[in-house]
Amino acid sequence: MKAVSAYKGKIGITEIEITAPPPGHVLIRTEYSAISPGTELSFLRRTSDQQVILGYSAVGIVEQLGEGVAGITAGQRVACYGAPYVKHAEMLTVPCNLTAPVPDHVSPEEAAFAGLGAIAIHALRTAELRFGESAVVVGLGILGQMIGQIASAAAFRVIGLDLSAGRAELLNRPGKISSFASLELMEEHMREATGGYGADSVLLCAGGPGEELINQSLGWIRDRGNIVIVGDMTTSFSRGLMFAKEAQVLISRAGGPGRYDSSYERDNRDYPIAHVRWTEGRNIGEYVRLLAERRIEIRPLITNIVPFEQAEAAYGSYEASKDVMGTLLRYGT
Repeated sequence: MKAVSAYKGKIGITEIEITAPPPGHVLIRTEYSAISPGTELSFLRRTSDQQVILGYSAVGIVEQLGEGVAGITAGQRVACYGAPYVKHAEMLTVPCNLTAPVPDHVSPEEAAFAGLGAIAIHALRTAELRFGESAVVVGLGILGQMIGQIASAAAFRVIGLDLSAGRAELLNRPGKISSFASLELMEEHMREATGGYGADSVLLCAGGPGEELINQSLGWIRDRGNIVIVGDMTTSFSRGLMFAKEAQVLISRAGGPGRYDSSYERDNRDYPIAHVRWTEGRNIGEYVRLLAERRIEIRPLITNIVPFEQAEAAYGSYEASKDVMGTLLRYGT
């Protein structure tokens, strides 16, 4: 079976082994997989002499069930998330904990972004927002766009900020989400929207050096508000600004509890819901529910759908244009 690999900063197609699903896993025939531009392009730039298989978010049809699988049937469409089980590959062997059934009326193209959806949902859970509270989302690439839409679906007050006017306009929803390409206009609107108290949370979806942006964000939040770092950003900031508001600066790690825990993922041992309400698997399911209830719309964020074999060109499009938002790799005919 073929998969997308990175080697010495280059994208290639390589052959990997298909494995039968062990207990608690399912074998999935991939329909679409979604490129995560922030994570994958950053990783691509850091690759060395060791070949690595890329990808972590996909949708496909269940072909085979491992022993003990319940709640999933062969022939069913599922969304799935989490490397090394989910990848840009023709077939996937995935623990049930990392899948969610996709109803027939939900677009598989939108469901393929389940990994990014789970990450967006977990970022908002990390912010611990309550009904009526406000969030500023900074950096409106595809992840920031999804966070903004999901926050609005949860009835939070949402303000977006991106230096690109096109990206700001893409998130803008009159009466629901106010999004800006101007820092001055955003700050003016935020003061009015929050009664001068400041935002309850700022979610930073940008990457690179973070000191200036985090310090600015400390000025935007209310007393005892928080900042959630979602993007690949350095975390230097002013202790004085943080101390003055007794603010929290938090890291949101991937799609939620269970990520990087081999007993949860590889061994497919779910956490009791009474102890861990929202695992990464449950976040995947919530993303699919948002699609099913049409509370969010991902299709306008999909810039390109390209054949899996043209993966190199798909990754290259991000370097060629800042207008590329979401990219899907398509498998089969």
